[in-house]
Amino acid sequence: MLLMGLAVAANAAAADPAVLQYKVSGDAIATPLAAPGDALRGRDIVAGRDGNCLLCHAIPETGARFMGDIAPPLSGIGARLSAAQLRLRVVDQSRLNPDTVMPSYFKVDGLHRVAPAFRGKPILNAAQVEDVVAFLQTLK
Repeated sequence: MLLMGLAVAANAAAADPAVLQYKVSGDAIATPLAAPGDALRGRDIVAGRDGNCLLCHAIPETGARFMGDIAPPLSGIGARLSAAQLRLRVVDQSRLNPDTVMPSYFKVDGLHRVAPAFRGKPILNAAQVEDVVAFLQTLK
């Protein structure tokens, strides 16, 4: 079983080397995972099924009709948190709050109850994480 887990981790790293190479410092990941993100693509990820952020968060700036209310609203998040802090929250919110219901969008190791087809695969790739961070930074 351990060998299979190592193979999955190795496959994930081969598919996206940044998955296992980010460094957490305090409450942030200072180094971007990819090239600078695009806020318009990030908005599409946040509002669409790739990120599905509106399931839990209210983000009126998206213009969506229906938004969640079980997580904090994200309006103004770009004024409260740096890009590095936002990056960690998207990559792995459980580093800050072990009881969170928010999925780890980029972390692939140490997760439980992941369907076999999705093991070792991040929800968002490195470029998509940076796109989401770029969008969240616009929410002043």
